[in-house]
Amino acid sequence: MPKGSNAPRQPLSVKKPAKAARQAPAAAPVLPERSAGKGKRKTSKTFGLKPSQRAAPVAKSPKTKAEKQAVAGVVLERLKAEYPDAHCELDHRNAFELLCATILSAQCTDARVNMVTPALFEAYPTAHALSVAKVEAVEEIVRTTGFFRAKAKSLVGMANMLVDRFGGDVPRTIAELVPLPGVGRKTANVILGNAFDINEGIVVDTHVQRLARRFGLTREPDPIGIERELMPLFPQQDWALLSHLLIWHGRRACFARKPACGSCVVADVCPSAGME
Repeated sequence: MPKGSNAPRQPLSVKKPAKAARQAPAAAPVLPERSAGKGKRKTSKTFGLKPSQRAAPVAKSPKTKAEKQAVAGVVLERLKAEYPDAHCELDHRNAFELLCATILSAQCTDARVNMVTPALFEAYPTAHALSVAKVEAVEEIVRTTGFFRAKAKSLVGMANMLVDRFGGDVPRTIAELVPLPGVGRKTANVILGNAFDINEGIVVDTHVQRLARRFGLTREPDPIGIERELMPLFPQQDWALLSHLLIWHGRRACFARKPACGSCVVADVCPSAGME
């Protein structure tokens, strides 16, 4: 402003509209340009999707419940089509075997667990057999899964509690499962959803946490908070399947370090696409 001018000074709180806000909306359903910041996207991308596959553009992370539900709906539909055979990748034949395998899967890959469990299940096929096992003997079988001493202790303790409280059967509620040694809410949801087809909650592992945040569906820092925010966004009958879909996508495309956004089927509704 020239010196001595009597023109009113513009308040500091008034900001010029961002460039994206002054432009007309893009006609094509592609990711809009971000106005500023690290990782600025200068060109829009459709990521190789067919016109019928593309959803409405997402300029920023969804804020309202309706916006999150819209993104969630597209994500669920696309991932169902991309991974029609998505399932729990822990080998098991019954609820007891799945419970053992899930306890062993903590800080360990499913592939490694599947290499260990055949010998474990052959030696201890039931909760009654495992409840009288020597912890040292179980340690030798599960040694390669990491934290083997704690896991062996949890397995034997879990089997004892199953025998004492439930006659050796695996219970069917979160309230009854969570007190078992080595079992938390995530493990309980795995058992209910996969062994009993009960959708009482959503399994939130590291893959689910990462993808839920990248899709802008949550900012919660812990699994319980993330699960609480995801549950109203997806149909309850799909909660168990949702976890498998997100885990499969996390292992096959949405990697932690270098996500394959260029070939991702949900990149056009993901506010994090191309930003990693």
